[in-house]
Amino acid sequence: MADAEQSLVNGVTNLSVNGNEKSKESVDEFAKGWGFQLPELYKLAVRFYKEKNGKALKLKYQDKLRLVAYTKQATYGKYRNDVSPEVGFLDVVGNDRRQAWQALGDMSQTTAMAEFVKQLDSLCPLFRPFTEAHNAEKQEQERKRHEEEDRLRREAEEKERRRLEEEAQQQLELQKQKQLEQEMQIRAALNQQTAVQFAQYAQQQCPNNKQQQEELIRQLQEQHYQQYMQQVYQQQLMHQQQQYQQMQQQAGNTAPAPPSQPAPPSQQMESPPTQQPASQPTEVASPPPQANSVTPNGTEGTTEKRQEGEGQVAPPALLMPASVWTRKDIQSFKDSVKHCQENVIKIGSLATATVRVPTHEDGTCLFWEFATDYYDIGFGVYFEWMIAPSTTVSVTVSESSDEEEFDEEQDPKNDVEQGTKKEDRPPTDEIIPVYRRDCHEEVYCGSHAYPGQGVYLLKFDNSYSLWRSKTLYYRVYYSR
Repeated sequence: MADAEQSLVNGVTNLSVNGNEKSKESVDEFAKGWGFQLPELYKLAVRFYKEKNGKALKLKYQDKLRLVAYTKQATYGKYRNDVSPEVGFLDVVGNDRRQAWQALGDMSQTTAMAEFVKQLDSLCPLFRPFTEAHNAEKQEQERKRHEEEDRLRREAEEKERRRLEEEAQQQLELQKQKQLEQEMQIRAALNQQTAVQFAQYAQQQCPNNKQQQEELIRQLQEQHYQQYMQQVYQQQLMHQQQQYQQMQQQAGNTAPAPPSQPAPPSQQMESPPTQQPASQPTEVASPPPQANSVTPNGTEGTTEKRQEGEGQVAPPALLMPASVWTRKDIQSFKDSVKHCQENVIKIGSLATATVRVPTHEDGTCLFWEFATDYYDIGFGVYFEWMIAPSTTVSVTVSESSDEEEFDEEQDPKNDVEQGTKKEDRPPTDEIIPVYRRDCHEEVYCGSHAYPGQGVYLLKFDNSYSLWRSKTLYYRVYYSR
């Protein structure tokens, strides 16, 4: 009996020495090979030992002693008398377990855990499948946990995104509401100032027709508002240019570059004006155009001769741009213009028409509106710096744009041969360049503040059309 006990102690001692020689790194690598951390793997091995001992696991007495010794060493470390008190001489099992634990000596707890797992794996082939099943279950739980975390994260991000969108939408709504309130205040102030004048003008233009009067007043109010906002925009632009020039001069740079333009008037709302001159539109009488004589080759001759004033005024250095906008009520506009035959012009193919509107001494700004029936037409505005002998509007229809206002670019010899020479033409500035407008889809409107005394040239160009003639509906008036 004593020899058997001594051989058991020697076997455990040899195992403990081998366990002490393993480094911490090798123990960690050993645990990773099983797919667990070492403490977790050790707990799983102890659980398997307790559940399967005597059932699927049948061990020899010496193997049980070794496993029990490893569990004591892994739990308490080196042998301690307070944990394993003295047992009686006749308690063979107790003495054997104490000696096996003492034989492990200074083996570390991690090494004892690893040796327990190794010993159990070598003694029972079912242990590895048991750990593999738990490892698969662990990985599945990890996968589900990661999926749940990702789902919660996505939900939190979506919730945060919606919150930010709602806040941005609320800010946008507040900004739109503020702009709308400011626009309503401006419109109310402008409409209050021009109510009497616009009502009188509508009564003159559409007598005994309340509906057309109201529609005309709404159009005039809209034009007045657009003109006011365009003036605000131009003033802001000029103010920025002045500030930029001052900054450049202070920095020693005398060649200022154009600053970035401010936002359009629709996005920059000003407070309603406290005092502003009332805008009283007065339509300028426009006589009907003379009949155009059509030659066999399809050309049209000019039937009216321009009148030029004696005194000519030199143009200033800067000409402010015009204000241009459109309206959708094209049919109502045509209906309101049709009763005035002088405001309806038929422009043949390859032809142009020029409406000459002199500045009025009682006006400060010119307004125009025009539309066509089915096709577009070219449109531009020019200004002649001259003193017109009268305020009568004249209409000129010519064969092409080459025969119109820019004959000064032709060779003087050709002018002499043709019997005309226009070296004494007044200076002319381009306010709006001629390009095609979709005026058959919406009404094109515009206004321009008088730069001085002169004549506005409203040019309607159909020279690009080889076959189609255009019916033009137009209206011009000025405001104070």
